[in-house]
Amino acid sequence: MQWETVIGLEIHAQLATKSKIFSGAATLYGAEPNTQACAIDLGLPGVLPVLNQEAVKMAVKFGLAIGATVSPRSVFARKNYFYPDLPKGYQISQFDLPVVSTGETTIVVDGEVKVIGITRAHLEEDAGKSLHEDFEGHTGIDLNRAGTPLLEIVSEPDMRSAKEAVAYMKKVHALVRYLEICDGNMQEGSFRCDANVSIRPKGQEKFGTRAEIKNLNSFRFVEKAINYEVLRQIEILENGGTIVQETRLYDANKDETRSMRSKEEANDYRYFPDPDLLPLEIAADFIESIRTQLPELPDQKKLRFKAQYGLTDYDAEVLTATRELASYFEQVALLSGSDPKLCANWVMGDLAAALNKASLEIEESPVDPQRLAGLIQRIADDTISGKIAKQVFEGLWASLESADAIIYREGLRQITDTGAIEAIIDAIIAENPAQVEGYRSGKDKLFGFFVGQAMKATEGKANPAQLNELLKKKLS
Repeated sequence: MQWETVIGLEIHAQLATKSKIFSGAATLYGAEPNTQACAIDLGLPGVLPVLNQEAVKMAVKFGLAIGATVSPRSVFARKNYFYPDLPKGYQISQFDLPVVSTGETTIVVDGEVKVIGITRAHLEEDAGKSLHEDFEGHTGIDLNRAGTPLLEIVSEPDMRSAKEAVAYMKKVHALVRYLEICDGNMQEGSFRCDANVSIRPKGQEKFGTRAEIKNLNSFRFVEKAINYEVLRQIEILENGGTIVQETRLYDANKDETRSMRSKEEANDYRYFPDPDLLPLEIAADFIESIRTQLPELPDQKKLRFKAQYGLTDYDAEVLTATRELASYFEQVALLSGSDPKLCANWVMGDLAAALNKASLEIEESPVDPQRLAGLIQRIADDTISGKIAKQVFEGLWASLESADAIIYREGLRQITDTGAIEAIIDAIIAENPAQVEGYRSGKDKLFGFFVGQAMKATEGKANPAQLNELLKKKLS
C-alpha cells in the first residue's frame, strides 16, 4: 500500500522582550537558576499579572508579515495541568480567541513552490525547566524561564514530507529573525517546535491518528524525528496494528521516538478565561502604526535581489536566508562595484565555508565586507587570478591586512605581460617536443599539460585567459 504523510508544526518562538509577558522579571539567558522568577511568575497569592505591551507588538508584527488577521479582541485563558516546572498549576495562554489567525507562507522544495497555511499564532507564557542531571536520582527545577513570552505558531496540516516541514520551519525561523521578534537561538531553546505526524493511505481524505513529537530544537532533529515516526507508523499499520494518539519524545542518541504520555485533548486542560486579565483589545491605528515599521521581508528581498543584482532563484534564496547575510552581501556588492554574481559566489563559497569550519555566524566574520570587496576588486581588474585570490583570502582571514597589502607583500600580482608569457610558452614547447607532436596529432587533453607547466613556471601568476589564448596560437 502507498502511504501519504501528513504533518503540522507548532512552533514556539521566544519573544525578544527584556521582561516577561506578565511581570517585570528579566528574561536574560544563562542566569543562575531561580534568580529571575518573581512572585508573579510563581503565582503567589495576591499577585496580579500585567500584560507586556512589547509582546503584543511583536505578535502583531508577525501577523502582518504573514498576511494574517490580527484580532481586534482576543482573550487569555488558563490551561490547567500539573507538572513540577509549572509553578501556578496552569499556563496562561490563548485558546478560542488568539491574537493572530489565518495567515500563510510559501516554501520551495525541490523547485516546487507550496503554500503552507498558518492556523493561528497566540501569545502564552513559558513554563520552567526540569533538570535531570547532577542531582543523584532527583530532578532540579529552574523557574527562570517561567513567564517568558512565547508566540506559538500553529500551521495547518499542509506538509507532506519531513523535507517540507524543515523548509517551513526554516522559513518561519528566518521571518521571526527578520522581524527582530525572536533571536532564533535553537540551542538556547528560543525557537523550537512540536511536530504532529500521521499517515493515511494515498488518496484518502480522512486524516490518520497523529502522534505529537515534542520539543524539537534543530532542523536536523525535526527531519530525523519525522522520518523515523513515519516509518514506525507504517510498520504498525502494515502489521495489522493501530496507531495510538500520544505524545512522543525524540531521542537523538538512538535516533528514535519513544512514548511520553497519551495525547491530551483540549478539554483535558479545562481552558477558561483568566479572571485576572482583561480581554486584549487592539485598535486599528495601533496595527497600522506597526505595519509602517515592518522591514523588507525575506520574500520581498529575494525578489529584489533577483531584479537588482540579476541573481538566480537559488542564489537569492541563500543570500536572503538571514537579514545579516543579506546585508553583508549588499555591502560587498556596493563597495566592490563588481559583478554581483562574483560577489555572491565569494560570500556563498569561500567565506561561507570558512565560517562553517570555524562555527561562526556571518556577523562574527573576521573578514568584514570592505576587505572582501577589496579582494573581489582585484579579481575583477585582473590584478590576481581566482586561484591566487583563494590564497589572498586566507591572508584576510588570518590578519587585519587589506587584499592590496597581502598581494604586494607576497608578490602575487598576475603576469599580464604578453611578451613574458610568450617567452615562457616558447620554452615549454621547446622542452616538450613529444607532447607538442601528440597534441597536434589530435590528443586535445594534452592542452591541460601545457597549461599546468606554464602555471608552474609562473607560480600560478599568469593570467589564465591570456595564457590559454597564447597557448592555442603557439600550438596550432
